Amino acid sequence: MTSLILALSIAAAILLQIALYLCIGFWRHWQAYQALKNVAAESEITVHPDTSPEVFAVAWAGYRTFLVERKVPEDDLGQICSFDLVPEDQKPLPAFLPGQFLTFKLDPPSGISATQPVIRCYSLSDAPQTNSYRISVKRAPAPVGSLVPPGVSSNYFHDHVGVGSHLQVRAPAGHFYIDRSDAPVVLVGGGIGITPMLSMLNWCLSAQPGREVWLFYGVRNSAELVMQAHLNHLAAQHQNFHLHLCLSNPLSDYLAINQVGPVHRHHSRVDVTLLRRLLPLKPYHYYICGPSPLLQSLVPALEDWGVPSGRIHFEAFGPASIPRKNAASAKQASNANIDKEATVMVTFAKSGKTEAWEPSMGSLLDFAEARGVVVSSGCRAGSCGSCQTSIRSGEVAYTQAPDFDPELGSCLLCVCTPKTALTLEA
Repeated sequence: MTSLILALSIAAAILLQIALYLCIGFWRHWQAYQALKNVAAESEITVHPDTSPEVFAVAWAGYRTFLVERKVPEDDLGQICSFDLVPEDQKPLPAFLPGQFLTFKLDPPSGISATQPVIRCYSLSDAPQTNSYRISVKRAPAPVGSLVPPGVSSNYFHDHVGVGSHLQVRAPAGHFYIDRSDAPVVLVGGGIGITPMLSMLNWCLSAQPGREVWLFYGVRNSAELVMQAHLNHLAAQHQNFHLHLCLSNPLSDYLAINQVGPVHRHHSRVDVTLLRRLLPLKPYHYYICGPSPLLQSLVPALEDWGVPSGRIHFEAFGPASIPRKNAASAKQASNANIDKEATVMVTFAKSGKTEAWEPSMGSLLDFAEARGVVVSSGCRAGSCGSCQTSIRSGEVAYTQAPDFDPELGSCLLCVCTPKTALTLEA
């Protein structure tokens, strides 16, 4: 055997050993991943409202008067302001579940709105406090080149609400909030969707300092970042908190600044590719809030990755259609039983009108307005409760689970349709 053949044989043996090592490593990694998926599916953590006296201290009915104690710009552009609110009656406040929102009844000047009050919901942006609440509001300008006016409520807050202003506020509500288990969590905030994430993050690091928390915060550039100094401080103080800023169109040199520190910056949007690259294999709960495009891309991608649907929690800005794999078969079966030509008679008792509703006519709120029935409305997404209407007879079906819990015998017209012949109080 020549020295060349011997050398080639040795090289081939070494390459074979390396290949076997890699194959075994990959196989073990794959088995671990499958086992993790099975454990996550079998040990699903069901999130229930906390029934402790602290969280469910007496909440008020209807609207309560609050005073603005402080107004603080939160970003470099001055487009986002935080408002600290204290009750005028100085009585204690019920705690809320981090991630919930407040509903406001606003009376803007007649020049910027119609004569009726404007109802809007804004997420609480801090951990529960005993004597104050905080919201953070982004100014919504008129779209460039469009006849659509600027956002009425957000511009009212920025231009007309200041320290000492009075506001009418409903008690905290909403079904989007962080659970109180010790499961590791991934928080994803897109744009102003960071507000409920701040509430969750501040509460979690205070009440559960040992819990693993990842925050992926997506904006266009650093000028849009909210409370950056606060986030940087938390990342420096808590080793179990991992802060990742995702900038789709960063300003020059920003990504190169402080890359060695606890804050990680990425020139990208928040997507599943980034999550898969950075997150260890653990049974995380994912909490996502942002514009519809973020949710429409990220939620299905997480399910395709193998994350159980029960571990994916999200809230969109207004109504949003997010395809869910587990709901697809049920929806197909439901649609198969719907007669698209069927009509249901709906009676509006106070208005003295009886009309035929068809599936193409949309929600009961759309149907009522199209027929001249006056109904109060606000968010049109099942959050504010403004369109709550008593049901005299019949049944309704909800097109999506509302965040506002209607009173017994009532329904939210904006997110429901008639299931049987129906008589409403309107």
